Amino acid sequence: MTRPVRTVLFDLDGTLLDTAPDLAGALNAVLASNGREMLPFERIRPVVSHGGSALIELGFGLEPGHPDFEPLRKQLLDHYQAHIADQTRLFPGMETVLAELERRGLPWGVVTNKPGWLTQPLMDALGLGSRAASIVSGDTLAQRKPHPAPLLHACSRSGSDPAHCLYVGDAERDIEAGRRAGMATLVALFGYLLEDDRPQDWGASGLVRHPAEILEWLG
Repeated sequence: MTRPVRTVLFDLDGTLLDTAPDLAGALNAVLASNGREMLPFERIRPVVSHGGSALIELGFGLEPGHPDFEPLRKQLLDHYQAHIADQTRLFPGMETVLAELERRGLPWGVVTNKPGWLTQPLMDALGLGSRAASIVSGDTLAQRKPHPAPLLHACSRSGSDPAHCLYVGDAERDIEAGRRAGMATLVALFGYLLEDDRPQDWGASGLVRHPAEILEWLG
């Protein structure tokens, strides 16, 4: 690392927060209410970073455009909204990271493809909304990751320059967006990676197996 990092941005699901228990619960509730067999948590967890549509595809084997797809996705999101912070928590060690960033005077923020009507209530429920210097959701701008615009927007709102920003995420689109924005990037290997993901090939600045390694990387 050659450029000092002055702002740290995080993806939400699978990076900052372990949202998989509540999203898996929502999918299984919808499966059960539609007479389908529930899926084991281990099958659902890797798909969580890819959003509600990916969960419906996993659970029901339907593609977007199928007449049942949107009604099922709405059921999923409605259930999830009602139980958005039942079991969701910061990943173990992440509170230490945030506290240390705040101690150092380094603003941190969130850039997610999750819609704002889910992102803000979740952040507020966990007491994080007022701590984040910027929160950019999937519908804040016209573009979403892997487009760099949401990251650049968050960086601007945090009062920083992209060359001094670090973006941490657990999906290839996160690293692509960060690289296109001119930021340093870290892959959160503790997040929701699919079995065939090859994070070592995504071109990130580094890979971290535990949130504490983010602080080690910052130095």
